[in-house]
Order: sequence, then C-alpha cells, then structure tokens
Amino acid sequence: MPEEGTAATREAAAAISRELVSLHKQFYGRGPVRARTHLVDDTVLCVLEGGFTVVERTLIEVGRAAAVHDMRTSFQAAMRDQFTAVVESALARRVRAYLSQVHTDPDVAVELFLLEPESTGAATGVTYELDDPGTA
Repeated sequence: MPEEGTAATREAAAAISRELVSLHKQFYGRGPVRARTHLVDDTVLCVLEGGFTVVERTLIEVGRAAAVHDMRTSFQAAMRDQFTAVVESALARRVRAYLSQVHTDPDVAVELFLLEPESTGAATGVTYELDDPGTA
C-alpha cells in the first residue's frame, strides 16, 4: 500500500469510497450521503453514513430494525465479490477477509477489509500473538 498520507494513498481511499457508494446506489437505488475510507497497514476501513432507504427508515421507526439489519447483512454477503473487487482494484492487493456491519441509530455502515500482507516493507502496526490462545 502506498505510504500513509501520500497523494496515491488519498486517491486510492477516495476511489474506494466512490466505488462502494456507487454499488450501494446501483443496488439500493440510494447511496450513503457520506463515505470515508481509512487505509492503515493491511486494513481498509470504510465508514458509510446516511444510506437507509425510505422503506428501511420506516421499518426502523416502527421497531423492525432487526429486519433491516438482516436484509443489509444478507445484501453484504451477496455483494462480497463486488465489494472486495473494488478494494483489490484500487490497491492492487488481495483481500483476505471482508466484514460488514450496519448500525441503525445513527445510520452508519462499516465495511472492513483485511488485506494479504505485502511481501516487502516493514509493517507499522503492532502485532500481539498469544503463545497459548486459551490463556487470554
């Protein structure tokens, strides 16, 4: 991944935000009103705000937020390949895991992508590995 704060990193993050918003607009008929993508080491985090449709907002208002959550989760699973392709194309790196979460109040969705480690360069994050995971 380009060095943090460089023009290439900012452009890659902007491209990811634009393309994820575009996918939401294409498939929901409405997209988030704000999107921000953060690139940190082998992690891509995109925060999408204000994307619920009128139908979804209505369901949330009458206490059916769980139905909206379930539908959004199903949609994210169905769109996994398209969403990961956006990140892989922008960064020329393979996504090894994709996680998605939606929150109804406030109206926020989070798309998290974990990338395969780069073959060169030192990692800037701190890694903590347990010797015996059962003792944590």
